[in-house]
Amino acid sequence: MSATPSRRNVDHLVVGAGFAGLAAAIKLDEAGERDFVVVEKDSDVGGTWHINTYPGAECDVPSQLYSYSFALNPDWSKVYSPQQEIWAYTRRVAEESGTLDRFVFDTAVVDARWDDEQQRWVVRTEGPNGVVEYAARTLISGSGGLSEPRLPDIEGIDGFQGEVFHSARWNHDVDLAGKRVAVIGTGASAIQLVPELQKLLAESGGHVDVYQRTPNWVIPRNERSFTAIEKAVFRHVPGAQRALRTLVYGTLEARVPAFARFPQAMAAVELQAKRNIARAIKDPELRRKVTPTYRAGCKRILISNKWYPALAADNVDLVTDPIAKVTGNAVVTADGTERPVDVLVVATGFYVTEPPIAQHITGRDGRTLADVWDDGGMAAYKGTTIHGFPNLFQIVGPNTALGHSSMIFIIESQVRYVVEAARAMRRSALAVVEPKQSAQDAWTAQVRRKMKPTVWQTGGCASWYLDKFGNNTTLWPGQTFTFRQHLRSFDLDKYDVEPVRAPQPREKVSS
Repeated sequence: MSATPSRRNVDHLVVGAGFAGLAAAIKLDEAGERDFVVVEKDSDVGGTWHINTYPGAECDVPSQLYSYSFALNPDWSKVYSPQQEIWAYTRRVAEESGTLDRFVFDTAVVDARWDDEQQRWVVRTEGPNGVVEYAARTLISGSGGLSEPRLPDIEGIDGFQGEVFHSARWNHDVDLAGKRVAVIGTGASAIQLVPELQKLLAESGGHVDVYQRTPNWVIPRNERSFTAIEKAVFRHVPGAQRALRTLVYGTLEARVPAFARFPQAMAAVELQAKRNIARAIKDPELRRKVTPTYRAGCKRILISNKWYPALAADNVDLVTDPIAKVTGNAVVTADGTERPVDVLVVATGFYVTEPPIAQHITGRDGRTLADVWDDGGMAAYKGTTIHGFPNLFQIVGPNTALGHSSMIFIIESQVRYVVEAARAMRRSALAVVEPKQSAQDAWTAQVRRKMKPTVWQTGGCASWYLDKFGNNTTLWPGQTFTFRQHLRSFDLDKYDVEPVRAPQPREKVSS
């Protein structure tokens, strides 16, 4: 018989300690909402930048924009920051914020259920202290869309006798020297790790097979290191770094019309990518294999100066025939070719349109969030709150991701909305706020209407932006400043609310 779990009452329970969860903790604390706990399934802050340690891991958003607006970093080493630097930045910000005493690590959310009688979320967690339950006024999910690796459904992969791991769970204990390595996938992670594998294995007599389903548009990476003088200016000249950040932000926002309203303008991006290919690859057949046939922007546009040279190297083969199965020591493609392999690296992305956290959250009517979204696709009012799930706030929710700029801008916009909601609830003595179905439906219809003409919806490819219904429930279809404008204040009139119930008097017991 299992022991009764300990229970703790808190005002706010935050799930995840990446950029979203950390921002929520800091801003709640600043607003005087200090009764919160952050639970994180991994061992430290940083989210994807803590767990993704594969060779060559770097950000593809400029460093000046990939930081909190309230915690600029004058010490970025390069225009695009490496993983270890970004993780160290989040750790420093967390330490300086004074909120780490309310973080609980190595702890996973097992079950979260709305309790109408208590007007609270009852959240069951498992961690080093065993099973702990929280009764929280609000549940703030910052679990992220790129947190749970997606493994491919390939016949025989479970019987592979060599080492196999996902790029997001890199096994640094495996000695790759001299090995034959197969990499499945050619997305954002693969184009960073394959060049590093190519160099390592070239020195040790090893080989890389790269299995590609669909090529990506890959443009040059405008990379350079910041000079000591630039860093000194960032640190000591008031407003200098913020001015550069504003310039970078404006440059990225200027790209939105091409994505959202004038897809034909993406031809300029395609020209850049073709030149990138031509500079590195001389073999006509390999050029053909790596050149997409869909409109640039339909899938995520990638940036790299190393990807195409790596594919052209003597110790790398690009395989475009579909994988039929995996045997104990080889990958077999549909044409019958069997290629021996010692190590299998899976770089096949994440569960973006079916976030695993949704399976663990049960709303007012007894259905999980996963069940609700399975019926019609992901949907949330302003990408943040969901009808049927009172007091649930989803940071980086449906249609909040970006195909052109920094997610931290979106995260800060949503966190401000959450903090304003907490203030409104306290000010008006409200126990419950739940978006009206009509408000959520109108918002979703508006987003889908704006998404229709974008290259993200109509570019002619099958991308991870799209759900099983063919809807792009991932990206925001416009400028980031318009999103922020929508979330500038908490619009209580769009919510069904319930006041805090007065405590019931105890019945007198007659003697």
